[in-house]
Amino acid sequence: MRAIGCRMNLPAVLNGLLVSVVAALLWKYVRLIEHTSQLEEELALTRQSQEFSQVRIDYHGALLALQEHGTRMVCTGKMHTDRICRFDYLCYCTEAEEFVFFHSNASVMLPNLGPRRFQPALLDLSSVEDHNTQYFNFLELPAAALKFMPKPVFVPDVTLILNRFNPDNLMHIFHDDLLPIYYTMQQYSDLDDEARLVFMEGWGEGAHFDLYRLLSSKQPLLKEQLKTFGKLMCFTKSYVGLSKMTTWYQYGFVQPQGPKANILISGNEIRQFASFLMERLNITQEEGDDYIVVFKRTTNRLILNEAELLLALAQEFQMRTVTVSLEEQSFDSIIQIISGATMLVSMHGAQMITSMFLPRGAAVVELFPYAVNPEQYTPYKTLASLPGMDLQYVAWRNTMEKNTITYPDRPWDQGGIVHLDKEEQERILASKEVPRHLCCRNPEWLFRIYQDTTVDIASFLDLLREALKKPNLKKAKVASTVHPGRVREPKCQTSVQATNEAKLSVSWQIPWNLKYLKVKEVKYEVWIQEQGENTYMPYILPHQNYTFSENIKPFTTYLVWVRCIFNKNLLGPFADVLICKT
Repeated sequence: MRAIGCRMNLPAVLNGLLVSVVAALLWKYVRLIEHTSQLEEELALTRQSQEFSQVRIDYHGALLALQEHGTRMVCTGKMHTDRICRFDYLCYCTEAEEFVFFHSNASVMLPNLGPRRFQPALLDLSSVEDHNTQYFNFLELPAAALKFMPKPVFVPDVTLILNRFNPDNLMHIFHDDLLPIYYTMQQYSDLDDEARLVFMEGWGEGAHFDLYRLLSSKQPLLKEQLKTFGKLMCFTKSYVGLSKMTTWYQYGFVQPQGPKANILISGNEIRQFASFLMERLNITQEEGDDYIVVFKRTTNRLILNEAELLLALAQEFQMRTVTVSLEEQSFDSIIQIISGATMLVSMHGAQMITSMFLPRGAAVVELFPYAVNPEQYTPYKTLASLPGMDLQYVAWRNTMEKNTITYPDRPWDQGGIVHLDKEEQERILASKEVPRHLCCRNPEWLFRIYQDTTVDIASFLDLLREALKKPNLKKAKVASTVHPGRVREPKCQTSVQATNEAKLSVSWQIPWNLKYLKVKEVKYEVWIQEQGENTYMPYILPHQNYTFSENIKPFTTYLVWVRCIFNKNLLGPFADVLICKT
């Protein structure tokens, strides 16, 4: 019976085995199909990622790194106003228009600010300080959430993520974008010519997008373009934010516009940047005859007697005069002309930022319409006056109301005032000077700055004769900006002459670097403070030793500091304090 039973069960066993084998094969086939599908998806996403760049990317490895390690962030700067952050695998959700920080056990977030990150932001995306439309922050998600989200597209390039402040205005393009981008890239070795710029402010390209292209060999990306690549973009390595060290002007958002309180850039750095751009534009500065350039505007803020002005300049300085126009010429051709000019003359406006391309010793002559005070609007005066720019600056102001044409019927953003009530219109029309104001929609400022002007030639030439002492301007030599070192071997000696009379002698050796420099004027600053007192006596001295008797008391301890001064304003560090007892 057992044998018969065994024979009876054999087909069933074989059938079961066959079913198991078929099931295993089917399971393997399904898994193979799934794996093939996953590989095809990863291959497609790899191709999508590499549409950005020739940089090869291991998509599976990048996804695994994001899932296991999450996002990593390390920042420099103590406050949001001076912070720049480096991220590994910072992602951007194009549907939500939000950056995303994926947390895993291996994530790094320095500084880890907690809720302080929203007071008011992690950092400024623009070089314009503490402007609420420029704040950067991110959402946080666990890395496990990636399983339920669209597969990310990776950007393999090193990227610099920022906001352009106003890409339709040449002053803003240079001061707020190009110069800060250039020196931010100088700070980090991997932000090189192969890095990619990503602009997140939402603007279109703008009229001068080619200038941004000069900073990298890669095409910059706009916020709108990110949507065409995928729903979740992940930047494998990115820097976010811009250095503010290069800006010299604030536009009046909190207080009336003017130079920044603590300017950290000199003309030397600006000239290095200008040379870089000229090299990228294939512009060489050629030596030749001296000539004067007048900037021509074609839509507003016109010089109504332009031909007369050109003739007067040519006769006064015995130089050729030429005009340039942003509306009629290419930017590189304008810079080619300005880079060899002796003088640049222009109505106040964004085009005057091109004065950074003038040769050393040249003159910048800025014209202001009626009722606009030059002392209140000084971005180009500030630029020309930076140490190392070596430019002469002159401002001429139209003081004759009869020499101006106003346009009250224009739209408000072009200086029109008809939208205002009658009383306010009459006040503006009667005003002799625009009062100090905040940015950016003051109707009186707009009304006056968009006027056309007939330049009074007599007063204009009188001003130039008085202000420009050397007509052959571009032969000027570069002024020294080298600071002195510490004075060496400072010593003090004291003597008591009587119960109420004492002397204090101080001597020192010249700074070590002085013997290698050709410096016109060397002086020394000495501070003497009675120990325990809050005030000190300052002295400016021409020699390396001096004896003090005035206000020096017997049996008293004095603290003495000494430092060197070059050419009136180049200060050295103080030597270690001397403790001198009489």
